[in-house]
Amino acid sequence: MATIAQTSMRGNPATVTTTTSTASDTLAYSANSGQVLLMRNTTAGSLNVTIDGSGATTINPPGYGGTIDISTGKVIAVGANATVVVPLDQIKAFLVGTIAITHPGSAGDIVYSLLG
Repeated sequence: MATIAQTSMRGNPATVTTTTSTASDTLAYSANSGQVLLMRNTTAGSLNVTIDGSGATTINPPGYGGTIDISTGKVIAVGANATVVVPLDQIKAFLVGTIAITHPGSAGDIVYSLLG
């Protein structure tokens, strides 16, 4: 398990720190801080990355009229040889508790960068 290191964007220029995926990785989320997670797929096939906070269970969004189970995490498709940018504040309901990031590929298939 690797902890995805954050690169501070306060420097000019900033050297981006990358973390190569393992079987299960974690990150520290700071709410409303503008953190962005970049996920780069190094393979020739698409991979689904799951971001799952241990305390994320259900949400009751306004106008929905009920609850939605989010306990299995947020699944984000990362295309072959593609990079996906995820503004973490936009998926904060999934980022409660210890945050695990997993994918079905092999270690090293995804390279992460956490910017904040």
